[in-house]
Amino acid sequence: MKLAIFDIDNTLIAGDSDLLWGEFLCEHNYVDSNIYASAHEAYYHDYLNGQLDINNFLEFQLRILKDNNMKILEKWRKDFFREKIKPIILPKAFTLINSHRDLGHELLIITATNRFLVEPIANEFGIKNLIACEPELNNGEFTGKLFGTPSYAEGKVTRLNEWLKNSHYKTEESWFYSDSHNDIPLLEVVNNPVAVNPDNFLRKKAKEMNWPVINLR
Repeated sequence: MKLAIFDIDNTLIAGDSDLLWGEFLCEHNYVDSNIYASAHEAYYHDYLNGQLDINNFLEFQLRILKDNNMKILEKWRKDFFREKIKPIILPKAFTLINSHRDLGHELLIITATNRFLVEPIANEFGIKNLIACEPELNNGEFTGKLFGTPSYAEGKVTRLNEWLKNSHYKTEESWFYSDSHNDIPLLEVVNNPVAVNPDNFLRKKAKEMNWPVINLR
């Protein structure tokens, strides 16, 4: 099997879905914007600097899922996708994905964002294979806890290996497209690492390793 793997945030879309979700919640007064916005900005700053405590962030982020029932959350998610995500989906991302699809490659999205938020994005791109942080469910409602290993940094490698084992796939060749230095552990594992609109840390690494750098903007 030949496998093409894609990050989402600032790769297939021109923004960060976690950050935009926080903005959406504040703009609609679904949370106390004075408290929530500053906390979200601090986490995002840590992410950009490679210092994010992913478990602490997920505890913060999943609290809103725990505190609201599924029908309300699904309504919010639909509005969020329409208002914040749809306008920043990159047309060139479809072209890239379809170039792999046309060659018969298996397609996979892997992201550190939680599954509830990114499922509609994966669906928009027609990619059925999705590895994301998994919010725990109990009787159809979120508990506010995380299930399994967070798909962040080295955790993406762990989750990919679990997915390959459970799917009984063996990769002959693999690609991974990402913008973030946080994804260097997985970029170092695949046969064909590609930096997409990379941050400064990843751009430097790509130059050192002679990895291709592309622009989907």
